[in-house]
Amino acid sequence: MTDTATRPTALSHWLNGQPTAGTSGRTAAVYNPATGQVQAEVPLASRAEVDAAVQAARAAAKAWRPVPLGRRAEIMFRFRALIDQRRDELARIITREHGKVHSDALGEIARGLENVDYACGIPNLLKGGYSESASTGVDVYSIQQPLGVVAGITPFNFPAMVPLWMMCNALACGNAFILKPSEKDPSASLFLASLLREAGLPDGVLTVLHGDKEAVDALLEHPDVAAISFVGSTPVARYIYETGTRHGKRVQALGGAKNHMVVLPDADISMAADAAVSAAYGSAGERCMAISVVVAVGGVGDRLVQAIQERIPNVQVGPGDEAGNEMGPLISREHRDKVAGYVAGAEAEGAQLLVDGREDAVPGEGFFLKPSLIDHTQPGMRCYDDEIFGPVLSVTRVDTYEQALQLVNDNPYGNGTAIFTRDGGVARQFQFDCEVGMVGINVPIPVPVAYYSFGGWKASLFGDTHMYGPDGIRFYTRSKVITSRWPDPATSKVNLGFPTNG
Repeated sequence: MTDTATRPTALSHWLNGQPTAGTSGRTAAVYNPATGQVQAEVPLASRAEVDAAVQAARAAAKAWRPVPLGRRAEIMFRFRALIDQRRDELARIITREHGKVHSDALGEIARGLENVDYACGIPNLLKGGYSESASTGVDVYSIQQPLGVVAGITPFNFPAMVPLWMMCNALACGNAFILKPSEKDPSASLFLASLLREAGLPDGVLTVLHGDKEAVDALLEHPDVAAISFVGSTPVARYIYETGTRHGKRVQALGGAKNHMVVLPDADISMAADAAVSAAYGSAGERCMAISVVVAVGGVGDRLVQAIQERIPNVQVGPGDEAGNEMGPLISREHRDKVAGYVAGAEAEGAQLLVDGREDAVPGEGFFLKPSLIDHTQPGMRCYDDEIFGPVLSVTRVDTYEQALQLVNDNPYGNGTAIFTRDGGVARQFQFDCEVGMVGINVPIPVPVAYYSFGGWKASLFGDTHMYGPDGIRFYTRSKVITSRWPDPATSKVNLGFPTNG
């Protein structure tokens, strides 16, 4: 007989304001990456379940849309306070299912909270424009209205932050929101849903629906879903964009990245090395803004590589819930092995493997891989070309700034980049010249604050708008322009005291 103490937890969808068991009969395992053990089973929605959820959201949207802006803002303020009060509990949920260390999980929540802060300003964000006397006796004004039912499909690497990127603006704008989180770490989304209900969000306005490709396709094809937001890999982002737009939806799909950090000879080597290590190996490299390539310009290469190599042994790897650890496991055994394959093949391609993360002992049976450092990488090598999405840092050496810029601009991805230099003129020229959506100057991970917007260029973004911030408000609303003319009050049959024209 199975020991009930070790039986995986059965997770639920979140429908109509409460946990709801799945009915498809299909489930997926949710692992603890630090132990390699299954800790929960998550239901995978069928097309019928998706349709039922969309219809419930559609009904809820009709009642939610006329709710006053001040009331919506009040709910967001309460939601923010609840997350703040229970952020440690949420961080532990993230660590348990994703594997990132507790401090990293708290950082994710802090960045997510910025988006709640932004949505609290919805009465100001939805102000329209007004032009008096556009023509004789004619006024013209614009208003922003919600789309109805919108959906978000979010990745495993930020199970709290990315849903907050989407849901806060979508809900505050007056939409009903359906969240399809990653089936690898779904519990953070359920926790957020419970906090929103506690904050006063009406039942049915937020739905959390777990699933795989069947559920995703059903959302993409459903006629009552007006818009889709997505964050994930480039091949899937392209599929989401092409399928969603083919079915008449508004789509923003953020894809993959291969972020370069350019280090010039005049840079502060210690600062650059610290930045490279934290940006490459933080969260086990499983983030789209991770630095994966350092471009060493001129004679800085040897000094920089030595400084990075000296710091790597100090990166403490272990379970995310143990104090002092700085890097946890990868999300799954399959992904860990895929990342290790890039390290294994680097030297055969002509690169130099300086630090092999496969060699050092890792704790327990979890999905751990220690940091790796590969020098002398070049375009055409798999370890340079592919988005590895793991704790692997490559170094490419060039002679000039122009060659470094060309590497950045020739890359098919255009998510984030950074330059390290003491020269303000060069930095300004770089921000002008580089074909990338987010740029850091002596900042390795230039994720915008919530009142700007997040998004890359080229194969890192499919769609016309970036995520959250002002672009988020525009994405989840549509404009309506009203042109009005009223009869001259002087000609009214009711004497209102206006002067006559005679």
